[in-house]
Amino acid sequence: MSFDLLPAARRDAMTAAGLWRDETLLDHFRRHVKAAPDKPALVASRAEAGDTVRLTYGGLDTLSDRLAVGLARHGVGEGDVVSFQLPNWWQFTVLHLACLKLGAISNPLMVIFRERELSFMLGLAETKVLVVPARFRNVDHAAIAAAVRGGLPRLAHVAVVDGTGPEAFDALLAIDITDAERAALARRRLAPDAVIQLLYTSGTTGEPKGVTHTSNTMLSNLVPFAQRLRLGRDDVIHMPSPMAHQLGFMYGLVLPLLLGATAVLQDIFVAETMAKQITQESATFTMGATPFLNDLADYCLATGTKTPSLRIFVSAGAPIPRPLVAKAREALGAAIISAWGMSENGAVTTARVEDPEEKVTGTDGCPLPGMEVRVVDLAGAVVPAGEEGMLQVRGCSNFVGYLKRPGLAHVEDGGWFDTGDIARMDADGYIRIAGRSKDIIIRGGENIPVVEVENILFKHPAVAAVAIVGYPDPRLGERACAFVMLRQGQSLSFEEMAAYLKAQKMAMQYIPERLQVVDTLPQTPSGKIQKFRLREMARDGQ
Repeated sequence: MSFDLLPAARRDAMTAAGLWRDETLLDHFRRHVKAAPDKPALVASRAEAGDTVRLTYGGLDTLSDRLAVGLARHGVGEGDVVSFQLPNWWQFTVLHLACLKLGAISNPLMVIFRERELSFMLGLAETKVLVVPARFRNVDHAAIAAAVRGGLPRLAHVAVVDGTGPEAFDALLAIDITDAERAALARRRLAPDAVIQLLYTSGTTGEPKGVTHTSNTMLSNLVPFAQRLRLGRDDVIHMPSPMAHQLGFMYGLVLPLLLGATAVLQDIFVAETMAKQITQESATFTMGATPFLNDLADYCLATGTKTPSLRIFVSAGAPIPRPLVAKAREALGAAIISAWGMSENGAVTTARVEDPEEKVTGTDGCPLPGMEVRVVDLAGAVVPAGEEGMLQVRGCSNFVGYLKRPGLAHVEDGGWFDTGDIARMDADGYIRIAGRSKDIIIRGGENIPVVEVENILFKHPAVAAVAIVGYPDPRLGERACAFVMLRQGQSLSFEEMAAYLKAQKMAMQYIPERLQVVDTLPQTPSGKIQKFRLREMARDGQ
């Protein structure tokens, strides 16, 4: 496991500043179990099955002990990777706790991934155990897991939620723990600098990058986040965002357990369901990309539904349009907080509850304690306030490296991490994301790996050249448009393009929503495609 972003000097500086406290989530969790074993810890509903599971802190502790032993009997130990491709179900939370108790590494995977993505991700991680649902949203995940398993010699076991026989997930829990196994769990102490999470993020190279985090990097983000937003053990945290995203994982799974609060999980986003869960469970906090905020506000306004318990909605993943903030405040009666972050570091900037309107609607917030941001020009010099440049960050919650990709993270002297985003900073230190220098599209908070999609579409026999760009969308932030030059005498319809990409086992969310056939693609004198011109064309509907 690579630790290229964890030099001794960084550790010493973070520890001396009190930002790394050498605590783990288990330290906090066990205190909460001892203090209030009967307190509600988790409410998880399954939309398709129509059931709801409620677990206390004591119940979570018991289940995660059993699962840890069940995984250990399949050879999982310290440093091994356990991958789980699950929706926001209770098994997701129990799996992470079990991994922590073994010193194993949690590797959440989005349910949208198919054979192509899974084969690469599981192979790179050398996954020891994979957990999938039998079916979810009409997709046979058990069959997909079986299809990729043959090419993964390190994969020792597949566990299927709602499965039967020896591969049933419940079989991992239906065990009697021996005294020796219980003693082994009690003896194990998770090192605060051990990698606990591997999370894939789409980049510009066409291959996902495996972000690695430790207890120190993750908790050093969540403690100041909770303090800034005044969150504590009495809060009820609702999470509609997938926990296989960093947003859902850190703020829907880890944050509630850190605080001793209650988590309410939503597995399929429907605005009506979200509103009902918030009101029925008295949720006080929620977080998600702008589509969640927009749809929830629209539903509440249209139906007259009130959410009196909701105190804060943090919107991250894309800038919040000013009219949406006004609409959401009217509909929800909650503070709307803007935020910006990455899988590599969690939320770096947020607005404050007490911030004026222009900071919430006109910026993406200011840095959390322990994090620094700066905006620089191509020469690395800090630009004046209000001018655009490249956004760099450094501090306590920066990750510790990309899996098996030492040196891939662009870190400048002094520990500054190049985010790949273009931003400007105002005189008060609040930033506003203006665009991205890296070639991705963010659709509803989901990063679309543009280069990978282009490479596959280029293989189509009718395609001579292709470039994919984003165009604005009021709900999702961006959608994707494929500009295609055709080979002589060939034709390509949108339906044919979509069918071809589906046949390549590509995630549905990665398929462009528009196809535009052009005679030529705009290029620089050196032959580089001018994507900014294509973005203008896509935006203007040309």
